Amino acid sequence: MAGQKSHFFHGFTESELRRKGTMTPAQRRRKSRIEALLGRPDPRSVEKEVAELLNIVTSRPQALELHTDEHQAYPRAVRALTHLQVNHHTISSRAARNVQNPLFPINLLDLLLRHSGANHKRETIAFSKRRQSGIERMWIFLVHRNLVKSFSERHPGESPAMRLGITNRLLTIREILGRRRFPSLVVLPARWAIHYWRLTPTRRLPRIQTHSLKLAV
Repeated sequence: MAGQKSHFFHGFTESELRRKGTMTPAQRRRKSRIEALLGRPDPRSVEKEVAELLNIVTSRPQALELHTDEHQAYPRAVRALTHLQVNHHTISSRAARNVQNPLFPINLLDLLLRHSGANHKRETIAFSKRRQSGIERMWIFLVHRNLVKSFSERHPGESPAMRLGITNRLLTIREILGRRRFPSLVVLPARWAIHYWRLTPTRRLPRIQTHSLKLAV
């Protein structure tokens, strides 16, 4: 989720998806075998996760202008949030992905993510083997995008966080990591706490490597 004017990366959640598109009979049989062995992803996962993200980012009653693509899960997620007055605009995925497109901030975010992380490039051997690992890389990218990287490559000097008045300068990695944040003092939303404690499972790899180092929180 990104601010349309600030380009601030407000947060994310993740969803497991079933394989879609055209498949050969052999591929369909393999898909059935995998789902029989490992279980089927929740078909409403995107709807639930989008609603959860909006609830985290906009927890107080307010009016919200929301621009999305035409994914059918988004209107259902919006309807579940009764504390928000949402003006929801849908944009065709066939629309030119230029600066005039209302989805430009999120399209740019996706472009930067693919540019910055080899695990998000198509057909790569660098893909994240565990969902948790991909999540952790995404949080690092979020901090870098919001606090370290300039809003614009052509006009450097102002970060998305600066545009919202959260900081007054570009931060360095040393500044960001210079002070410990204790989870007992900085409360995380329950959904994001699962990320922090490394509790996101990967179906193919049943053993979860949780975050249990007491002196490293």
